[in-house]
Amino acid sequence: MAAANDLRKGMAIKYNGNTAIVLEVHHRTPGNLRAFVQAIIRYINTGKSADVRFGSTDKVELVDINRQTLEFSYKDHSGYHFMDPKTYETITLPENLLDEAKDYLVENLPVEVLSTEGRAVQVELPSSVNLKVVEAPEGVRGDTATNVTKPAVLETGKTVNVPLFIKEGETIKIDTRTGAYMGRA
Repeated sequence: MAAANDLRKGMAIKYNGNTAIVLEVHHRTPGNLRAFVQAIIRYINTGKSADVRFGSTDKVELVDINRQTLEFSYKDHSGYHFMDPKTYETITLPENLLDEAKDYLVENLPVEVLSTEGRAVQVELPSSVNLKVVEAPEGVRGDTATNVTKPAVLETGKTVNVPLFIKEGETIKIDTRTGAYMGRA
């Protein structure tokens, strides 16, 4: 048993008899009230999310979680396929498990797959990825005020705002947590 204050993103807990993965955690201390922990969890069995509140001193039952590094191989109608680089075993994950991670998946990208009770529950991306720009309109001459950006479409289909000097065919670095442009790769 751990205190609710110790909850972190990516942990697995037992809540109301069901195993759930913690997606977000916020510690709140309102003015004249007691501190509490507000968390968004996703139940592993049903896939549904819930917003729950714990008192800061409440006890929470933690569940063991396994981390495995896999490489993204390809996507087809049955899901997203990942390969274990040590055993060459292929694991297929459904699209709803990936959420926004699918916007950053390129061939051979190493990701951490979290699993508990023999089921994959979450995919953790590296903090940044290098993606190729496939479509970027020309910057308009004279639009050179501070920090002017233009939309660019990446090889995964995601659209991000990039500086005017970025052209089609260039590889850029993207922050996977915010989806923001970080620089040329």
